[in-house]
Amino acid sequence: MGEITKKEFLELLQEFSDKNLDPKFQKIDAEFEKIDERFERIDSKFVEFKKEIVHEFHIISEGVINKLQLVGEGLINLDEKFSRRMDDLERKNEEQHRDILAAVKFSYAELDKRITTLESEVKDLKLRMDKIERRSVS
Repeated sequence: MGEITKKEFLELLQEFSDKNLDPKFQKIDAEFEKIDERFERIDSKFVEFKKEIVHEFHIISEGVINKLQLVGEGLINLDEKFSRRMDDLERKNEEQHRDILAAVKFSYAELDKRITTLESEVKDLKLRMDKIERRSVS
């Protein structure tokens, strides 16, 4: 047997590939295509799942936002009620303060009048005592 030429070797290799390798590669390619199809289905399921999750998140976040708005409105109402109540208390406190000042002023005026009267009476008594003492000494 003689040597095989390069051309003959390539032809034999092609023939071997066509008969033995190509059917095996075709089977492998078919398996890869099935796997690719499964991945595509899984990918589409993930995309749908993602859309559902995002949709649910939007629904939940809208509910949370609405509840936060209600809480905010409630706080505003409480603040307004508190402010009104504080204003009422301050007004009543001011009225009572004025009433107390007026009563104290009146009481001081009465006390001043009584003290002035007592001082005058004491002065008169001293004068009378002085007169009596001068008469008894003489």
